[in-house]
Order: sequence, then C-alpha cells, then structure tokens
Amino acid sequence: MARIAFIGLGNMGGPMAANLVKAGHQVTGFDLAAPVLQAAQAHGVTAASHISQAVLDAEIVVTMLPQGKHVLSAWTDILRSIPTGTLVIDSSTIDVDSARQAHEMASNAGCLSLDAPVSGGTGGAAAGTLTFMAGGSDEAFAKAKPILEAMGKKIVHCGENGAGQAAKICNNMILGISMIGVCEAFALGEKLGLSHQALFDVASTSSGQCWSISTYCPVPGPVPTSPANNGYKPGFAAALMLKDLRLSQEAALSTGASTPLGAEASQLYALFEKQGNGGRDFSAIIEMLRGKPE
Repeated sequence: MARIAFIGLGNMGGPMAANLVKAGHQVTGFDLAAPVLQAAQAHGVTAASHISQAVLDAEIVVTMLPQGKHVLSAWTDILRSIPTGTLVIDSSTIDVDSARQAHEMASNAGCLSLDAPVSGGTGGAAAGTLTFMAGGSDEAFAKAKPILEAMGKKIVHCGENGAGQAAKICNNMILGISMIGVCEAFALGEKLGLSHQALFDVASTSSGQCWSISTYCPVPGPVPTSPANNGYKPGFAAALMLKDLRLSQEAALSTGASTPLGAEASQLYALFEKQGNGGRDFSAIIEMLRGKPE
C-alpha cells in the first residue's frame, strides 16, 4: 500500500481521503480549517500541521482545492518538499491554463503529475463512485490509476496535460444547460396541469431523458435520492456550478468557441447566486425559473 499525502480535506477531499484509508493506504492530510482536519482524523487520516509535514514521506500527493491560484500556491510548497519521481495529482476543478502551469512546475521539479478532476458530487465522494477525468502522461496515469480506483468507479485518461480539466469543464457546461432545460420543462408542466410523476415517467424513458431527470430530478417525488426531496440541501452547490460555468466561458473566450447556451446558463446561475442561493443545490434554480418558491 502507498504512503499518500492529501491536501484539502473539505466536502469532497475528506471522504476521498477516508476511502484511501479504507483501501489500506497510509494517508497524511493537511487542511487550513482545523475542524475539517479533525473530522478527517476520525476517519483514520493522520493530521499534519503544514503541507511540508504532510508530504514529507509521501510517495503520492493528492490536492483538492478551490481555485487554480490555490493549487499553484500549494504545488509550489509541495514540490519544494518532495523528491524527484513523486507523483502529484490535482483533483480540483480549475482552469486549463492553471492546470498546465502546474504540470510544468512538476516537470521542472522532476516529478510526475496528473490533473484529475472528478464528477459525482459529495455522494459519489463518500460512496467511492466518482468519475475521474485525467490529463497527463501515460506513465503518470498508470501510476495514479490504482489510487484513483480506491476513490472512484470510472477512471478515464482524457489525454495530455490539462485534458482532464478540459473534459470536466465541457461536462459541467452540459450539466448546467441540461438542468435549466429540465427545470423549465417541469415548470411548464406545472402550468399545464401535469403531475411531476407523469412528466418524469414520460421524459425519463423517451427523447428528453438525461441525468438531470433520471438521477437528479429537480422536483420532489420521482427520484427519492435527489436534493429536491431534502430541501435542496446541496449535493452540488449552485456556487460550484456557477464556478464551472464561468470556467467554461473563460475557455470559450480564449479558444474562440461559440457557446451561447453555456453563456446563458452562466448568467442565470449568476442571478440565482446573487439572490442568495449559492449554498443551495444547483437544481433549486427551478424556484427562480418558476418566479416563486414552491
């Protein structure tokens, strides 16, 4: 089993690190938030007082942080403290340029690197069923895959440096757009006198079928495990969806891609967040689209 340092033990990183412990790995963790670090300790993670202490004897380092600037800052500290040949994996969702810069930093330090953002939310992190989208060399991916398999169900090598982040940004743009479409359809169905269950039974088995309906239906009832049945307590917060949509639009601008629906989805989630809903699940945007709470 491997000696792993895990940097960033929040809503996603904490359960991911816990699954590494369950798989038999020796995990040392660091987080700036003391309560989060204590929670990780309860799941078998050894707490470190600083990044340099966490990575001291690590064979593999995993980071799960909010933004590109945090990743680059953390990797600067990490790469000063680890020997050449160490594998560093970033599972944050960040911009492609920052991901590629992190790879370059690792290469200059003689280390292997992988950008490997995830999909599956906090539920997938806890259950160990995440999807990992990986970018980096074949060598880095081969070394990382057994570690990622302890935290996820599907591991996809998307290409070279930054390809994992590119795939994540594109996937979540699809998700943001499709959720708005599903919410609009259910809001229209309500106006037309359709029950939620009737529309679900049709759309989930016909041409309107998508993950936003079948797994994450934004109205109470049809999918008991969806956040709509739990007061829209977030599995994936609206603020995080807005972050990902903004990353997609930054990428579209830098590459000259035309993404009019992605741009509109970004604007709608920005309005939803501005109304104080950033901490709610992103499917709760149905309430804004209705024009009033349910």
